[in-house]
Amino acid sequence: MKEKTLKTPYYIIKEKELIQNLEILKDIKEQSGCKILLAQKAFSMYSVYPLISQYLDGATASGLYEARLGKEEMNKENHVYAPAYREDEIEEIISYCDHIVFNSFSQLMKYKQQVKEQGKSIGLRINPECSTQEDHEIYDPCAKGSRLGITIENFQEELLEDVDGLHFHTLCEQNSDDLKKTLDAVEEKFGSYLYQMKWMNFGGGHHITRKDYDRELLIDCVRHMKQKYGLEVYLEPGEAIAYQAGSLITTVLEFVHNGMDIGILDTSASCHMPDVLEMPYRPPLKNSWLANEKAYTYRLAGPTCLAGDIIGDYSFEEPLKIGQRLEFLDMAIYTMVKNNTFNGMKLPSIVLEKVDGNLELVKQFGYEDFKNRLS
Repeated sequence: MKEKTLKTPYYIIKEKELIQNLEILKDIKEQSGCKILLAQKAFSMYSVYPLISQYLDGATASGLYEARLGKEEMNKENHVYAPAYREDEIEEIISYCDHIVFNSFSQLMKYKQQVKEQGKSIGLRINPECSTQEDHEIYDPCAKGSRLGITIENFQEELLEDVDGLHFHTLCEQNSDDLKKTLDAVEEKFGSYLYQMKWMNFGGGHHITRKDYDRELLIDCVRHMKQKYGLEVYLEPGEAIAYQAGSLITTVLEFVHNGMDIGILDTSASCHMPDVLEMPYRPPLKNSWLANEKAYTYRLAGPTCLAGDIIGDYSFEEPLKIGQRLEFLDMAIYTMVKNNTFNGMKLPSIVLEKVDGNLELVKQFGYEDFKNRLS
């Protein structure tokens, strides 16, 4: 398949870069003795699960459908955590998963008998109350008033009899120095309970495959917890697995001028890259620079009716042209799982670039995908 025959917008996932990330994670596993799971909330392109399963130990889910997907498509270790489980879903969730992590002692007491009857492992999510986020409170599970995890004030030691492990998740796109800081807080508050546990889950947010990530410190952190407490240690990164392994290809549709040149694309920030508005952040764009660094500056925006459907301001060495294709980088993680059909926008196709350079059209979307979400 030729790239020029593909209609934009489309996500392109690059198998070579995916394998490079997986090789790094495999090395971390071998050196530290930990297990690594795919956090499906960040990347759930299940057509590459057979590849991922060659390197990782399984998947982790945030609810029923992710749990089922991990079981059906990865079929290795399958973990789940949710702030609260529905009574009409818990039996099915337990049937899919090996580790069931609860967010409160009340949820533990409500469902632990069902988990024990199916012979699955029980965990509790703790809140070490150690914020390492500086800019994005929306992604800080340790923020004041957080609903995620049990604080030491609310911990009930007398109810730990059937609990096999503790779980925390406090990081977001961070280095291992923040993990070390968090582990210090975990040990200070919960260390006395770790000796009776079988496993500990460090959660996600570890940017392990980023070039400046301190992998040696991560390995030391894992080894320390294994040696001191005799724990099996799990990591569940999402971004690190598909970091810099995918792009979003778009076409320039039109230009307008209102105090500056504005390029309207067939890609929407609101629909196809919602983290741009939610974080917010300015996504990297191949062969572009910051506004006004080069001769031609444009505000790039989507075609929806949302006034704030703006991707960002970029400059170029040459003027853009209608029909020109642009490539937004690092668009595999979170972008694909969060996209939507607001305004009746067509979802981007999904393309896999194989190691040999051949392109495989994995999925196309059309009107029925929009219509079937409604009634």
